[in-house]
Amino acid sequence: MLLISITLFSLAPLTELPEAPGSDKTHHLVAYAALAYPASLRRPTGWKIIIILFALYGGLIEMTQPYMNRYGEWLDFGANLLGLLLGILLALGTKKAKGV
Repeated sequence: MLLISITLFSLAPLTELPEAPGSDKTHHLVAYAALAYPASLRRPTGWKIIIILFALYGGLIEMTQPYMNRYGEWLDFGANLLGLLLGILLALGTKKAKGV
C-alpha cells in the first residue's frame, strides 16, 4: 500500500504544490524511510535486493515525473536514498533494542 501511495503522490499531475508542512525533500526522506523500515526490520530473504529495487524505483519515478507535468530532481532522488538508509538504520536500531 505504501508503494502504491508513493507512486500516486509522485506521479499525479499538479497545477500547484499542495500545502503541506515541511519541505519537499523531507517528504521524500520520510516516505522512503517508511518504505525501507518494514523490509529491513523483518529481514526477509533478499531484503538488500528489495532496498536496491526501492532505490531504482525512486530513480525511475524521478525520470518519469517530467512526462507527468512534474519536476524530476536529483536532490529528490538523494533524499529518497537517505530515506532508505534511515529506514534501514532505524530497523537495525529497533532490532538491537529488542535484543534480536
